Amino acid sequence: MTVDIPGFSSPAVGLDAPLELLSACHDRMGRQCATLRRLAAHVAQHGSDAVAQTAAASVLRYFDTAAVLHHRDEEADLFPALIDSMAGSDARCLHEMVDGLTQEHRQLEALWRRLHDPLEAVSAGQPAELDEAGVEQFCAQYAEHIQREEDELLPMAARLLDDLALSDISQAMRARRGGGTS
Repeated sequence: MTVDIPGFSSPAVGLDAPLELLSACHDRMGRQCATLRRLAAHVAQHGSDAVAQTAAASVLRYFDTAAVLHHRDEEADLFPALIDSMAGSDARCLHEMVDGLTQEHRQLEALWRRLHDPLEAVSAGQPAELDEAGVEQFCAQYAEHIQREEDELLPMAARLLDDLALSDISQAMRARRGGGTS
């Protein structure tokens, strides 16, 4: 069984286009979840072999770093910028969406914490059981969350945020990464 290690074939989207970068991150998250699903089945059959170790290390690296930065980008910069853009308007639905997405981030982080230790064991070549139901729940919830952000959040941000707000978000994302991308 070959395991595709995602994250290397995405078109290069830079920090100068923060909404496009967030969307590209969603694509990478989806690919990482696909790898995680294949990995759970692989570990059940083959244990923590070299293929499993490589895939587990990749998934760990992505969800421990890039996904965390992605959530911070949204919560610290994008969400507040959207709310600021609605100043003087009835932003109740926007607040509900932002609060709901933030709550989903916490739920996804809790699901990730349950997968983290078994994945670390697999990446180290140690015997581990990777709960396929837990993997499926994490991946399914991530897919729903990503779809909501793609269908609602990012289009709204593209409509409401001006160039200055997008530049501020871009600068904050750059600072958070020390100049890199997610």
